[in-house]
Formats: sequence, structure tokens, C-alpha cells
Amino acid sequence: MPVTSIDQVPFENAFVDELPGEAAGPLGPRQVPGYCYSRVAPTPVPDPHLLAWSEELGEFLGLAKPATRGPAVDALAGNLVTGSMKPFAARYGGHQFGNWAGQLGDGRAIALGQVAAVDGSRWEIQLKGAGPTPYSRRADGRAVLRSSLREFLCSEAMHHLGVPTTRALSLVATGDAVVRDMFYDGRAAPEPGAVVARVAPSFIRFGNFQLMAAHGELDNLRALADYTLRHHYPELGPPSPAVYVRWFEEVARRTAVMVAHWMSVGFVHGVMNTDNMSILGLTIDYGPYGWLEPYDPDWTPNTTDFGSRRYAFGQQPRVALWNLMALAHALGPLVDDPQALRPGLDLYADTLAATQHALMLRKLGLTPQGPAADADDRALTEALPEALAGPEIDMTIFFRQLSHQAPALLAAPARADELLDELLAAAAYAVVPGEEQLLRQWLRRYAQRLGQEAASGEAIRARMLGANPKYVLRNYLAQKAIEAAEAGDLAPLNTLFEVLKTPFAEHPAHEALAAKRPDWARDKPGSATLSCSS
Repeated sequence: MPVTSIDQVPFENAFVDELPGEAAGPLGPRQVPGYCYSRVAPTPVPDPHLLAWSEELGEFLGLAKPATRGPAVDALAGNLVTGSMKPFAARYGGHQFGNWAGQLGDGRAIALGQVAAVDGSRWEIQLKGAGPTPYSRRADGRAVLRSSLREFLCSEAMHHLGVPTTRALSLVATGDAVVRDMFYDGRAAPEPGAVVARVAPSFIRFGNFQLMAAHGELDNLRALADYTLRHHYPELGPPSPAVYVRWFEEVARRTAVMVAHWMSVGFVHGVMNTDNMSILGLTIDYGPYGWLEPYDPDWTPNTTDFGSRRYAFGQQPRVALWNLMALAHALGPLVDDPQALRPGLDLYADTLAATQHALMLRKLGLTPQGPAADADDRALTEALPEALAGPEIDMTIFFRQLSHQAPALLAAPARADELLDELLAAAAYAVVPGEEQLLRQWLRRYAQRLGQEAASGEAIRARMLGANPKYVLRNYLAQKAIEAAEAGDLAPLNTLFEVLKTPFAEHPAHEALAAKRPDWARDKPGSATLSCSS
């Protein structure tokens, strides 16, 4: 497949062509009943110029890397709409922090259409920060460099970690200033504007179906469900009540796999509203996310969530189930008996438990030893989170360090206490005497369990290093890249981006990017906490 500039590639528009939408209407915020989307053009910006580009994703999509300025960047900023594009903003609703919010929709994201990748698959390209839509409510439809850079980096970092995710193709500065109040505390200030081009097979969310069900738009509900089945779940067969049930089960299964991967790498989404849940089981909407540093199941990076901690790290499996229940309620009118959807919720729970256990065994370098040993292995893996919480263990560093210690633990289990001291020195933020006892006991059990493996210590270490990343997108690293980019220095962004493409490699020249969170970042805005503000 030849490489093409994005301003010359032919776009396809199945969502617009096959679903009922609003062809034209006032641009201002308003209710848009009866439609799946609104046609709306991006609002041009004064000086679009390229800041970052995903080479791997571009190659997969058959797209050439643009020059810093020019027609391709104009298209990625929303200044150029080509003849084959049919830009639109999707209409959806959702539960926000557990409360029904009514119509939400793409308030600052405008989809350009789909392009064909080199394998023939279709991928939607969506510009986030491209200007107002009918769904912007009280906002301006823009995004700042701060949030756009974070979304660009994390989308690609998660992909390279093996986590199901949407992708990011480009980061473009707009040349304008966007006023934001980062923590909603009355200190609004202008910040550099940016647009990130997000990429996914589809950006359809749980909330698309919820809004139609809530408004009694059953024809639209069925049309959207049938569209989703035809384009994204064709293996399930032609739409029918029985197929809708199987489809919900598959959505539940994919959601469980996604959340299990989040938990295995210490990722906290931060705002798991139903409108931020992908119908494809992909991580979507990178806003106030974060990565566990001191292991704490009650930690959330989102200041808006500090009161309830609804979306804290340890709550994510439960919230995903709650969101699936909301989706099942929305899909109920499509099936003969809504109770037929209940097994999908059971499948979610079973898949989550099985996937989390399998991922944890991989991280520990262990292989299943048969049904008789399964209960003991589950007890071992399920005891680890509590053991990590006491001494404030950095989850990423702990597993990476444990990978290197595995040969010594296998060769000499009696050295477990000595090796724990090394682990604590490398990975703990604070150790109160006695609080490491659970971890000490756990490590002794783990050392004994390693002795049941047939592989050599070096083989175990190799497979653990392939399962435990050395580099994740810690908030303080992203914040340093943001501050440098705002000052015109893209070197930290480029370096961080390159390292995160191979997070399981050593990168000796960039050891600093694998370090524990420094003390200065503990309470610094953007390094420790964020908000839902862009």
C-alpha cells in the first residue's frame, strides 16, 4: 500500500452514511433529539504546526509523516476539510460519577471519517480540540497543550504496553491561547492550544446507547446496535435478539480484559463515566489518569473524585461492572427478555478474575501447575496487593526488581529476607518498621513457589522482564515534558515518547525515566493530581 499524505487520502464515512444524523443546524450548544450525530466542521486555528507524530501508527495507516507546516498539518488541525471527509460530532449521554447527566456528546471532538489501514481494516480519525459543536455545553470546544500532550503520549504508551486502547496519530499546536481553570479554583489563565488526532476503529461509547434508550428512540437504538454489529462484530452474525445477547457478552468480556490489563500495570483511568467506556473494550478518553507509584488501592489522580474516590485504582473492576449494568439496561428493549443479558455480567466477573490471575502469573514468572495447584497460586497472587500497600511500594519498580531477583530466589530461597531488603531500598517510598512483614512473608512463599518451575532462573527472569515494564508514563514525567514543550523545547517529549515505545527494554541512557517519583512531585499540580479540566 503506498504511503499517502493525510490531506490526499480518501476517507470513508460509514457512520454518517448509514445512521440518522443532523445534516446542518445552529452551532451553539443545544439538545439534538432524534439523531446519532451532527455534521459540523472544525473551527480553523491561526498557526497549526506539528509537534509530534506516531511513526508506527502512521505507517500502519499508510500515512506519510507531515512537514512541520503544510496541507497535512492543516488537515490534522481542522483547518483543511478535504472533499472526501464528512466531519461530525457524535451524540451520546452517560452517567458521570454515578449520576445520569443526560445529553453529553462530542463537545470538542470532531471525527473526520475513516481511512483504510495497510491490512484493510478501517480506522476513524478524530480531532480532539477542534472547536465547538452542538454538544459543547458551556465550553469552547478547544483543548490545551497540557492535556493534549498527555493524551498523545499515554495512548501510544498503553498500546506498546499491550493494553487495549485507542491510539494517537499526531499532536499539533494551534498558535492560539485557550483559557482554562485547571483546578476550578478561580485561577483561570491562558495556555497554549493544541489538537490531538485520535484513532480507533470506532469511538462509540456505552453512552451512545444509553441516551437513545433514555429518550425512547428505539429505532435509533436498534440502528446503532445493528451498525455496530455489522462493522465491528460481524463474526456474531446478522442482528437479532439472540445476537444482541451474544454481543453484550462479548462487550463484557472485552471490558474485563481491558480492566485486568489496567490493574496489571497500575493504570488509573480517573474518570470511568459511562460516556468514557468504549463499546469495543478499548481504553478511551485519557483525561485525569495516573499511574500507581506508592501502591494504594484508594488512590485516584482526579481531584474531582477526592470526595468519593469512586474511580480509585482498586474500584475500577467494580465500576466497570456497574457501567456494564447501565449498558445492559439500555440494550434491554432490543432483546426478548432483559434477564438474558445477566449472564454477560457473570462472564465479565469470570473473565476479569481469570485474566488478572493469568497476567499476575506472567508478571511473577510462574506457569500453571495444574488444577491441584491452582488454589495455592490464586492465594499467592491475591495476597500480594495487601503486602505491597504497607511499605508504600512502587508497583512498577517492584516487579521489575523482582524480575532480576528471580534467579537468586530460585537458587537460594533462604535469601528471601536479604533480597527483600534490596527490594525495599529500590522500590519503597516509606518503610515503617513492621509494615513490611506481610511482604516478607509473601516473598518467602514466592521463593518456594519458584522452585516448582521447570525453567532455569535465567529463563524465568527473561520472561518476567518481558511482562514487567521498566518505563511507564508517570505523571511527573509527563509534566516535565509539558513544561518544556510550553517553553518551546520538544526534546523531553521526543525522548519520553521514544522510550515508551519499548517499555520493557533497559535504555541505559535513560535510567532517570525509570526512577521513583521525586519528593518535589508529591504534591505538584500535574505531577500528583489532575482534574477533569482540559
